[in-house]
Amino acid sequence: MIDIAFDFRSDTPSGRDPDERSPTLRRYHQLLWSKALPNGAPFELSVTTPHSYLHHRSELDEFWLASDGMIPTFRWSAPIIDQIPETEREAFLRIGYTIGDMIVFPGNRVDGKMTINGQRGFHPKIKDRFDLTLECIRRYYFGEPNPLSAALARHADFFALFGDFTGYVDFFLLQDWVDERTSTVKFLMPFDDFTGSPLPGTLEAYVDHRQRGIELIESRNQRIVAYTRPGPVIGSPASTARLGALH
Repeated sequence: MIDIAFDFRSDTPSGRDPDERSPTLRRYHQLLWSKALPNGAPFELSVTTPHSYLHHRSELDEFWLASDGMIPTFRWSAPIIDQIPETEREAFLRIGYTIGDMIVFPGNRVDGKMTINGQRGFHPKIKDRFDLTLECIRRYYFGEPNPLSAALARHADFFALFGDFTGYVDFFLLQDWVDERTSTVKFLMPFDDFTGSPLPGTLEAYVDHRQRGIELIESRNQRIVAYTRPGPVIGSPASTARLGALH
């Protein structure tokens, strides 16, 4: 059903963002997250609602979801990135555009304010890092203040769907991001409780962050494979029929 090696750039129009324009990524999100919630209620996602990436409407409420990548490449940190061979940079990008690095968040603005995707990208304490975003979500569920408190609270109805932090982690197959024994987030760089810069300041720090990120993407890709089995491989007639049945 899911090809974990598929590079979403390959079916995205030139110059456009795969999170918005890759049809395969959109279908994979629809396939993976159209399922029962922790309370047993069905959560079906549609791709046919006008002006919406993924849409759900039922007695639960109405939700508009958008895609986002999880591991940032920090490409704007040119003095560091330029020290990495081009082949290695491309290899990192390639795995970063597989399904193991993709997540969905509410994509609609509330009261005209920034979405979660936008807020986590621009917040100086987060800078697009998913481990720090996940820590904010963990603290949100426990009622603890965090840099994304306001943005998360604007979508309280979405996070309520999953009951608690464990429910959220399990639903989105994020178990490899969390220590099972302590239910704490696994950080890609030493965590300073949001007091310092979230960016890698040295080549060594960047390389370490990148390696940890690759390991997490690969682990989640394998978890997705296990979750979707048994089933046909992507591209087979049965798989095409299954994907086409979701609307």
